[in-house]
Amino acid sequence: MVLVIVKAFDILEWVARDPGRAYSLTEIAEALQMNQATCVNILQTLVAKNYLEHLGRKKGYRLGPMAYNLTNNLSYSQNLVLAAKDEMEKLTTELNETSILGIIRNQKRFIVHLVNSDQDLQVRSRSERNVYETATGRLLLAFMSAKERDSFLQSNGLPSEETWPEATNSADLDTALAKIRTHSLAITHSKAHIIGLAVPIRKGGLVVASLSVFLPEIRCSASRQKEIIQALQQAAQVINERLDA
Repeated sequence: MVLVIVKAFDILEWVARDPGRAYSLTEIAEALQMNQATCVNILQTLVAKNYLEHLGRKKGYRLGPMAYNLTNNLSYSQNLVLAAKDEMEKLTTELNETSILGIIRNQKRFIVHLVNSDQDLQVRSRSERNVYETATGRLLLAFMSAKERDSFLQSNGLPSEETWPEATNSADLDTALAKIRTHSLAITHSKAHIIGLAVPIRKGGLVVASLSVFLPEIRCSASRQKEIIQALQQAAQVINERLDA
């Protein structure tokens, strides 16, 4: 057996006994009879890979999104929904446009919560879609770590000309993703004349989801687009603060 891997699993299993609680370095090291220097190195690696979250020196560590994704456990998503639901209701009421809370699950854009508008002409979206097709998917791809993004590209390849014409080679894709990161904003214009706008949802500085609005192009003038972006950013800030509370 590889001892460091065994110790990493020991940490995950111990923290997973109570997924809602955070444990300090001292608690983990003492419970597992582990040297603190060794323990902190393993913890830092697990945090970097998103299997644990570090909530700060005083609060400690708890399970991260990748630990839940391994088993398609939606508990992590439910926490996101609880933090976002009210703000999404307000956002949709304010804009009268459909809002979406999305994550990447099984290498697809997955909707964990949706609030429909009252518009007669509404845009519908499947719960799972190709990451490249949606503003949410592109934004979340942009904020993946380099290793996660490389793994995704190895499994899915580059976008097609039809799906994302500005990003069909590695250099153009890198440029497009860098622009999304710089502005913390992704915008898509589909051939069906649908516009999607997405901003990041962060927890502890890590992008864990995306908040987006999508609507027919006919209802999205330049001034309206600016209004939607501002409303998205304000709603996202409130959700971020709730997740970090």
